[in-house]
Amino acid sequence: MEDPATRAALAELHDLPGHLLWRARARVASTVAALLPGTTDLHAYAALLALADEEPQSQQSLARLCGVSGTTMTAVAETLQAEGLVERIRNPADRRSYALTRTPTGRDAVRRWAPGVRELEDHLASSLTPDDVTRLRGLLLGLIGDELDERTPAALTDSLGFLVLRAHQRVHRDFLAALAPLDIEPRHVGTLRGLRALGPATQGQLARLLDVSPATVVQIVDHLERRGLVARERDPEDRRAYRLRLQPAADAVVAEATALSRAVVDDPLGGPGGRDRRDLVRLLRAFLAGAPAS
Repeated sequence: MEDPATRAALAELHDLPGHLLWRARARVASTVAALLPGTTDLHAYAALLALADEEPQSQQSLARLCGVSGTTMTAVAETLQAEGLVERIRNPADRRSYALTRTPTGRDAVRRWAPGVRELEDHLASSLTPDDVTRLRGLLLGLIGDELDERTPAALTDSLGFLVLRAHQRVHRDFLAALAPLDIEPRHVGTLRGLRALGPATQGQLARLLDVSPATVVQIVDHLERRGLVARERDPEDRRAYRLRLQPAADAVVAEATALSRAVVDDPLGGPGGRDRRDLVRLLRAFLAGAPAS
């Protein structure tokens, strides 16, 4: 059973839309890995869905539709090409460049994958009612805003997994830019807020709280320690271990980061007490309660 401090820390994190989107994106990624074949990741999944609606398409066009950089789409295209699912042809709209189209193997794969894609979406929505799914889609589309290309195919705009990915991308990018003057990242904010509620904790406790690997926690704490926001202290109960303790400077940083978070995430949702924000938090919590893919 969780102790009161852990429950308080979880409650703190589970009221942050940005943190919930981060966790939701991780759930989508693990579900894609479990249910779709090969080396298909979130971006390859989105690219194949986009190509299934219209082909050929330039890599630049696919990057806009999927909401990724040209560099990322190049890597995705190379992976799909190596698996024999797509090929590069001369772009009919610009003979100086290339476009992607599916190979016969790729088209057959998309047909064979159709039940898997449906299972993927059903699995992601397993803890939501149909009305919940409709409401969550609308909220995620609102967060993505005008960054969604108007040509994005229905196969993507109807996909809960794709919308979670795009909403997280937008929120994370904007929050990361807003936090730059503080020399911290969104993951550092969640760590500081979690530690504030949890109290002095070991790195293992923090890893379990954030649901990340021990190596990731080390990276996070190393940066926060350099910033003078967290200190490692010997655990009096186990001299081989360390406890993490917030430093006095952390309070001001958390306050400023919280204000920036409200501007990036809460304001587009009607403010901290707005119905849209409450619904997004409620629905993302329900989304995360879904069973893991097997």
